[in-house]
Amino acid sequence: MSLAQYSKTDLKEMSMIEIAYALLEEKTDRQAMSFQEIIAEIKAAAEMSDQELKTRLAQFYTDINIDGRFLTVGDNHWGLRGWYPFDQAEEEVIPVAKPKKKKAKKAVVEEVEDFDDLEEDLDYEDVDDLDEEEDFEDIDELEEDEDDLAEDDFDDLEDDLDDDEEDEEEDYEDEKEK
Repeated sequence: MSLAQYSKTDLKEMSMIEIAYALLEEKTDRQAMSFQEIIAEIKAAAEMSDQELKTRLAQFYTDINIDGRFLTVGDNHWGLRGWYPFDQAEEEVIPVAKPKKKKAKKAVVEEVEDFDDLEEDLDYEDVDDLDEEEDFEDIDELEEDEDDLAEDDFDDLEDDLDDDEEDEEEDYEDEKEK
């Protein structure tokens, strides 16, 4: 629908996103408009004050980004999604894939073959037995280390307490003599 078909009161009651859609839809040249041009056209069509425009501007920008009917075509220019084929855009957003080196593939193939040979030679039952035995040995060593640490810490605490008691007794005797 064209903006000319709406009355002034209808335009004042319409949302900015609907006015923008109608504005872009009636363009015959199908050229994208800058965001500032769209704002100026909406302001003129709806006869908005600067204050009213400022209060609604953030919501309009959010709406135009979210609304699937609009498409940004670079440099803050907006058009209707229906104007553009799916793959067309002024900005290239798809990264260029680097060609892969063929030598790397050969090395990977050799590694896979070597791995297959190793896998055939490997007896999984022996590995499982070794892992369990190593786990038990590791647990025993950890428990011994914890016991040693606990005893050392306890001995250090006893020494510190003894030193503190001796210092207190000396201080007490010094005070009595005074």
